[in-house]
Amino acid sequence: MHAGEPWIDASLVRRLLAAQLPQWAGLPLRRVESAGTDNAIFRLGDDLAVRLPRIGWAVAQVEKEHRWLPRLAPHLPLPIPEPLALGVPGAGYPWPWAVHRWLAGEDALAAPVADLRQAAIDLARFIAALQRIDPAGGPRAGEASSRGVPLATRDAAVRAAIATLRRDIDGPAVTAAWEAALAAPAWDRPGVWLHGDLTAVNLLVRDGRLAAVIDFGPLAVGDPAADVMTAWLYLDRGARAIFRETLQVDDATWARAKGWALSVGLIILPYYRDTNPVLCGIGARAIEHVLEDR
Repeated sequence: MHAGEPWIDASLVRRLLAAQLPQWAGLPLRRVESAGTDNAIFRLGDDLAVRLPRIGWAVAQVEKEHRWLPRLAPHLPLPIPEPLALGVPGAGYPWPWAVHRWLAGEDALAAPVADLRQAAIDLARFIAALQRIDPAGGPRAGEASSRGVPLATRDAAVRAAIATLRRDIDGPAVTAAWEAALAAPAWDRPGVWLHGDLTAVNLLVRDGRLAAVIDFGPLAVGDPAADVMTAWLYLDRGARAIFRETLQVDDATWARAKGWALSVGLIILPYYRDTNPVLCGIGARAIEHVLEDR
């Protein structure tokens, strides 16, 4: 998916485990097919997952998740990944990597929830709980992640994407929606914890209900609009209303969140057009949902 990716296969993972975590080296290992873009994931035995960054921008996420997820988990109403061990570069692989506990469930694209409106409530409660956690010392948006920064910092990239996609989208409508979001008041309060990528592929479903939230790579302290954008990335119009009421989102944050969803959808499409059809589908639906709510 990215230029310059290191080659990551089961043989490499076996060599890394044998050299660094031999207690797990003999367990069955299989690659997990995923629409995720930052990490290659392998299931190790029944209870473990190995995650290896595929691209340089994801490398810092390994230590960040290892440090912060255990501190956040006790305060959240849904399970999140539990880091168990850190690996170091080796066997020709250039970056740190990690072993997490395996979380049961299927992503919300592969296994849709039974009731999307109940999922909207569950997701809003998860975000609210995350926002209540003391952010002191947390990784700041703009340093640890591009999510949660002022929306205006994405303007050039969004306009470039609109130009690139001019044959595939309603350019004037998308531009008007983007400019409306930019006109919303900026976040002027202390930053809050945010996941940063609450798409369907990072939400696990079991028995028809949301069961876990995974992939905290964009984890940061910043503008909550970057999590509220899940309203357009994942939910339909009816569920969006319930989500907003449950989370009690103010008008300005709602407007910025709409801009966040639009920007993510637009930037995804040209970059992953030929490599990640699942992610491009999420991006295209986000654009449709934002225009639906004009």
